[in-house]
Amino acid sequence: MQLYTGVGDKGMTKLVGGGKVSKDSDRVWAYGTIDELNTFIGLTVTEMAEESDIRQELIQLQHCLFDLGTDLANPELNQQNMRFNEKYVNWIEKRIDAYQDEPPAITRFILPGGSKASALLQVCRTITRRAERQIVSLNWSTQIPPKLLIFVNRLSDYFYALARVANYRSNTPEVFYEHGNQVFH
Repeated sequence: MQLYTGVGDKGMTKLVGGGKVSKDSDRVWAYGTIDELNTFIGLTVTEMAEESDIRQELIQLQHCLFDLGTDLANPELNQQNMRFNEKYVNWIEKRIDAYQDEPPAITRFILPGGSKASALLQVCRTITRRAERQIVSLNWSTQIPPKLLIFVNRLSDYFYALARVANYRSNTPEVFYEHGNQVFH
């Protein structure tokens, strides 16, 4: 298989179905950022022990994001032909619920960081937020199935909860934002 096609030499890329679009289109920004997130999750996985339940969960999430990115690259995307499985919305919500109760409750903002795994998960959180903004932009010009946007919105909360768990499990203290007041009740 040849890795280069020459299509990109003029600033264009192929989409699912064979159509071409500019590499700076809203669609390419959206699925490109999902790809970036998936790659960063791969880096995060390298920081996890082989037997870690979180490591296995992140690998499962990578498969899910590959489907989501493929869907975003499909200009004919609709509810019937999407690869993304809607069950992942329920799955991610259950994971958030489980993780948010593991470390002690907090009432103030924390600084991203602590352990290396936590810091990497916080980067995943911010990449997810950027992907969400780009999917919202794409949704102004084409209709994205609502479950995709719901999932990406939940995904940033998932990474936040998971980052806190990573610090908690490694006995790494969280650093509270020193100028912040109580914001969570």
